Amino acid sequence: RWIKFEEKVEDGGERWSAPHVPALPLHSLFQLRTCLQKGTMLLDLDATSFKEIIDKALFKQPEEAELQPALRERLAALLLLQPQHQPTKSLLQLLAELGLSPCRGRRPSCPTRHPPAASSPGQSEPRTQVSKTPLKEQLRNRFKKKVPPGAEAAHVAVGEVEFLEKPFTAFIRLRHGVSLGSLAEVSLPSRFLFILLGPPRVKAYHEVGRAMATLLTDELFQRVARQAEHREDLVAGIEAFLDELIVLPPGKWDPGARIPPPSHLPAPRRRTTVDPLDQQPHGNGDTTAAGDRASPGHPRSGEELERTGRLFGGLLRDIRRKAPWYGSDFSDALHPQCLSAVLYIYLATVTNAITFGGMLGDATANMQGVLESFLGTAFAGFIFCLFSGQPLTILSSTGPVLVFERLLFSFSRDHSLDYLEFRLWIGLWVAFFGVVLVATEASHLVRHFTRFTEEGFCALISLIFIYDSLKKMLSLADAFPINWQYRLDNVTSYSCTCNLRRLFNPILACLTTLQCPPLPSIQQVRHWGEPKVSMCDPSSPPTLSLQPPATPAGLSRTQCLDRGGHLLGTSCHYVPDVTLISFLLFGGTFLFCTALKRFRSSRYFPVGVRKLVSDFAVILAILASCAVDAVLGLETPKLLVPSELKPTNPARGWIVFPFGANPWWVCLLSAVPAVLVTILIFMDQQITAVILNRREYKLQKGAGFHLDLLCVSLLMVATSVTGLPWYVSATVISLAHMESLRKESATSAPGEHPEFLGIREQRLTGLAVFILMGVSVFMAPVLKHIPMPVLYGVFLHMGVTALNSIQLTDRVRLLLMPAKHQPELAYLRHVPLRRVHLFTVIQLLCLALLWLLKSTLAAILFPVMV
Repeated sequence: RWIKFEEKVEDGGERWSAPHVPALPLHSLFQLRTCLQKGTMLLDLDATSFKEIIDKALFKQPEEAELQPALRERLAALLLLQPQHQPTKSLLQLLAELGLSPCRGRRPSCPTRHPPAASSPGQSEPRTQVSKTPLKEQLRNRFKKKVPPGAEAAHVAVGEVEFLEKPFTAFIRLRHGVSLGSLAEVSLPSRFLFILLGPPRVKAYHEVGRAMATLLTDELFQRVARQAEHREDLVAGIEAFLDELIVLPPGKWDPGARIPPPSHLPAPRRRTTVDPLDQQPHGNGDTTAAGDRASPGHPRSGEELERTGRLFGGLLRDIRRKAPWYGSDFSDALHPQCLSAVLYIYLATVTNAITFGGMLGDATANMQGVLESFLGTAFAGFIFCLFSGQPLTILSSTGPVLVFERLLFSFSRDHSLDYLEFRLWIGLWVAFFGVVLVATEASHLVRHFTRFTEEGFCALISLIFIYDSLKKMLSLADAFPINWQYRLDNVTSYSCTCNLRRLFNPILACLTTLQCPPLPSIQQVRHWGEPKVSMCDPSSPPTLSLQPPATPAGLSRTQCLDRGGHLLGTSCHYVPDVTLISFLLFGGTFLFCTALKRFRSSRYFPVGVRKLVSDFAVILAILASCAVDAVLGLETPKLLVPSELKPTNPARGWIVFPFGANPWWVCLLSAVPAVLVTILIFMDQQITAVILNRREYKLQKGAGFHLDLLCVSLLMVATSVTGLPWYVSATVISLAHMESLRKESATSAPGEHPEFLGIREQRLTGLAVFILMGVSVFMAPVLKHIPMPVLYGVFLHMGVTALNSIQLTDRVRLLLMPAKHQPELAYLRHVPLRRVHLFTVIQLLCLALLWLLKSTLAAILFPVMV
């Protein structure tokens, strides 16, 4: 059988072979051409049953090849027999048959199966004729799931019959697809039939039938076969097929070897020219190269970024483009895949908000902290997903914004300015400049962003994610020091006691010097012991002594320190190896995510199970790591979210007033730093938008560059007035959001990889993520069970995935590969290798410069350098 590749029933007769590229003898194609030139040809035949087709084929033969009536009857009886198909059985069916079969050995009395062969009715076992209606086995056949929707069947019947003296050949094309009852393995409408029967000749007919089936699976020959009006058209189609044929020398390969299907097949339109790769110009060997950007179909050079010459013309065009899709942006989200995307991106966004919130709190004396980060992310993200042009974008705080906040707070403190009021005016100016950029259609500059810029920016953000996740993990060694000095053999000498004599000393000082500090409570004195009077020396006055027990029984470390004591002993600073288990959770989560994401292309389990596991890969990895952590019970650092809705710094409120704390001229001075922030916001937002709207993602609903920039600008007003952090598109989290919503074809032929159909474009996943962010304050009892190393592992996975999605990573690998081991990449065929390496080295140098710049106080100039 063929769908796109050939499958054979193995010699045992119990299973189909793996799909493979059919290898045909050249002679069989020549014989097939002769058969079509001399045999019966019926094009656009009107028939409703298989019997009617056979009757017309037998009675419309050429005069020189006309059969005798007796032979026609015998041929009709033979062709109308019910074919014996090889059913595709599940593992459970095979096990059930094995368990129920009375013949479990190789006893001679047990029957054996053989692949059916065509023979005369007199020599075969009695069989029924083809049924006019599909059989139950056809309707229940699971193989139909592999057949693409709208497919039609072609039947090839070849065999040897002893009562014929010369071959009988017929090629039939029906005018319309007709269901031929139980003829096919699965119930499908049939369009083509090819019959070749003749006297015994060793394997000749079988190979001709394979050649015919292979031709009918070829897309170009299919087109010829459907449109042919005469016999000569079909022969010309075979000639065109022969022109493309590539011959393998017989002594240089094993004809019995099965060639596995390739991962990518050339499109039929590319086969119409001799070598289109050598005739077409190339940019960088990629769909987003400069040459492609000039094509009228590219989204960046289409009407999305064309200047209208009118104020807000681009914005109005974005709104008109996105408005018809608004309803489907919610209905398209009704799919289980969206649930996994929500949970995945929610946990990533929570981790990001806690990380940046903590750093903002350190940089601004808690004027903006973790709670402000949570509320700001929830509010800004929700509004953006509701009204933006590209709702798949995830908003977040970014590194350059954090650097600016730190510099602004230091400047305000040094010059005795109110930080939040100064920041409010900067935010208002940034919003004004952003609206001006939208009005003047400045987003058309996006069309000048090249692969060089996109990849440099994406690589930098990805490396920041990887670096930050590793840095956070290494910092655990400070909070949970590794016990390098611990030796198991010395366990008997390790001890730790609580010493409360520190509290006893002030009592003695009080009694001897009469300079009494505040005395401890009577409960503490009672705990130390009963007072005792010493009368040893009659000449000296009695002395009062309070003798606390050396080691109070039952005191924990916390109780001891709360009472002002201190710990004595060699094992007082011992803690379990929390750092070690944290690194195991960190690495395990990353490996789990990677392995389960790749499970979609695994050979194990049915395709539905593989897709489900791959869609929920990150969630399954997090649950597995949390389960391991819960079983071990170690005090690993957990996800702690704010549990009260009040500002992190009690000195501030939820509304920032524009006047009162700073001089009046600050509102005008704020325009200067606002220009720098505007450049930062524009570059960060638009480069991310360009990356998300690449042509390879096959987005159908279009982009909204102007509308997105307007939403970010107006959100600057709201977040500045409320003293919440500023937000812009987060490249890595947005790419992870896109990857988690990839659509692939539900059916694929055996041996064919599922086709990438695009991204599930909708607004509901983003809205759900940010709603969950808002209610996270009330979910603290649940979230506190998630270890932070697990979330850092997810961060590492996102960074590595984003880094592997760009061509720069492939070209860096080429620097380390000898030429003979380099993969077959399109650009290596047309660009000299030294030019590829030069391009890569310059890109790496610029990336290193951006990294150095980011690591210094000059990071505020980062967008200008980009």
